[in-house]
Amino acid sequence: MKKEIQFSLVYRDMWQSSGKYVPRKDQLAKIAPVIIDMGCFDRVETNGGASEQVNLLYGENPNLAVRTFCKPFNEAGIKTHMLDRGLNALRMNPVPADVRQLMYKVKHAQGTNITRIFCGLNDPRNIIPSIKWAKEAGMTAQATMCITYSAVHTREYYINLAEQLIEAGAEEICLKDMAGVGRPAMLGDIVRAIKEKHPDIIIQYHGHTGPGFSVASMLEVAKAGGDVLDVAMEPLSWGMVHPDVITIQAMLRDAGFLVKDINMNAYMEARSLTQSFIDEFLGYWIDPRNSKMTSLLVGCGLPGGMMGSLMADLKGMHAAINANRKKRGEKELNEDELLVELFSEVKRIWPMLGTPCLVTPFSQYVKNAALMNLFSRSMGEKDFSRMDPAMWGMILGKSGKLPGKLAPEIVELAKEKQFEFYTDDPQKLYPDVLPQYIKEMEELGWDRGQDDEELFEFAMHDKQYREYKSGIAKEQFNKDLLERMEKAAKGGQQITFISAADKRAILHPSAEPLEAPTSGRLLWEINTNEESQKPVHGKLFLRDEVICYLQTAHGIEALKAFDNARVVAVDKEQGEMVAKGQTVCWLEKADMVEETKLVAAEMTEAIKETAKKVGKAVGNALAGKPKQIEPKASKWKDSMNARKQK
Repeated sequence: MKKEIQFSLVYRDMWQSSGKYVPRKDQLAKIAPVIIDMGCFDRVETNGGASEQVNLLYGENPNLAVRTFCKPFNEAGIKTHMLDRGLNALRMNPVPADVRQLMYKVKHAQGTNITRIFCGLNDPRNIIPSIKWAKEAGMTAQATMCITYSAVHTREYYINLAEQLIEAGAEEICLKDMAGVGRPAMLGDIVRAIKEKHPDIIIQYHGHTGPGFSVASMLEVAKAGGDVLDVAMEPLSWGMVHPDVITIQAMLRDAGFLVKDINMNAYMEARSLTQSFIDEFLGYWIDPRNSKMTSLLVGCGLPGGMMGSLMADLKGMHAAINANRKKRGEKELNEDELLVELFSEVKRIWPMLGTPCLVTPFSQYVKNAALMNLFSRSMGEKDFSRMDPAMWGMILGKSGKLPGKLAPEIVELAKEKQFEFYTDDPQKLYPDVLPQYIKEMEELGWDRGQDDEELFEFAMHDKQYREYKSGIAKEQFNKDLLERMEKAAKGGQQITFISAADKRAILHPSAEPLEAPTSGRLLWEINTNEESQKPVHGKLFLRDEVICYLQTAHGIEALKAFDNARVVAVDKEQGEMVAKGQTVCWLEKADMVEETKLVAAEMTEAIKETAKKVGKAVGNALAGKPKQIEPKASKWKDSMNARKQK
């Protein structure tokens, strides 16, 4: 009987390996039924990782997005899964245990079936509690091993790690080959060893295509007894992402495996919809470099999804490094030479730093340390002289136990700085916080949400949630989008024409129109001494304050502010005829508490400045150095003195 291989569409990771953001709730609602119609997927990655955080960043509620995307798959019998960073849960830094535990209850209630629990250090202490909590909440606990290639990360290392995770209750094992550097034969050996001892444990392989091994790896994993393979689809397959389902399905069928058929009409529809999401706004954050594969990643082991941020960091440091090298009489480097030096430095220092798996956030830490070393050398400084607190947290054991040993010079540097190494369970460093968040939500009048999902989101992403609730996140995102659109237009890209109305809608989505109640001629001001002017952008009007006037057949009619508000756009000019119902200007409600704080702050600064001047004058007087104050020039006084002299 043929062995069946199932496919999982990693729709979330397709986006986040390509760029920054993920589709909105309405877009996810459109694509879900089409993915189902493709007929070839038994699983879909719907959420987790950074997807919920970026929803907050563009001013949307991630809880609604997760529920919307999961529901049709739940109804169709397709399992949904999420990415879970273990100790870090859904963010880049450690999370208290009570928030981690709540996450599984919330995600299960929202329709997520499987949680893929990983730790970039492969420390079982960061994974095992989540196995227990996920199962208690009704989810399937898929314990994950981060795959990389080093002297530490051997076949035996991974086989022993799998044993610990299965013994702790893991129902599935995922081989997360986030950089795609796992060697095919080695991966096959690991899967075979696990299956020989635990034939009922489901094994899922997740491999990125960046350096080019992943297609061969998938075949080896399947031959060794693997059950599920993560795949992508156009227009976001290949490059630094994942192999396309069409290729993997054809390869496995030829190799004698049982795989589902692909409804190509639905595939093309899903492809078209995904492209429309890119065109609408998501494409402005997709780095074109992520669509290309590169074997340069084989040696350094960095995940391909980092290439965009890595190149941006490199460009930012390029000029500074060259300026320093020039001062020291050294040869300047072009961008390619600097990139090769960076990759070489990553390869050199990685084992010195304990060989953490190069996955979020540890891949960023190692890359940053390598880049800072290049900069330090250009300044004539020692290596590792510019490591930040997060990097030191990893080195000192505050994120878990490092897979390898630290180099003696790193240990010595820690002693010089009087840092202490930590060997206990890292979770103990982060006490529970839910009671304080519950109290604050009550004080603010914020609802805890269905199944406590809003409480969870607030506790997980404190800063981003506050900015989402205040509207700041939406405003900042819209400004960023507009800047990127205008930059793309200047660069010759074909984009939709941005009108003044489009700009206003993007920058001020909550603005409301002030409409003419009757026809008449618009008068922004009634001013007999100077020319009447329309209000400047951002001018504040208090409730019922007159904004402008209409000169009608029956006299002058005042148009007043319907609330405390600022003018954010003007549609009509001074003296222009306006028809009844036409928009005169757009008003955005102003938070008067914040306005008062701002005015008070400005007044306080003015008082402080005046006090300084008075204090200085008094000080001069007491020191016997009175300041000579010259009288201001006066034409009237000068003329009177001239008359007296006559």
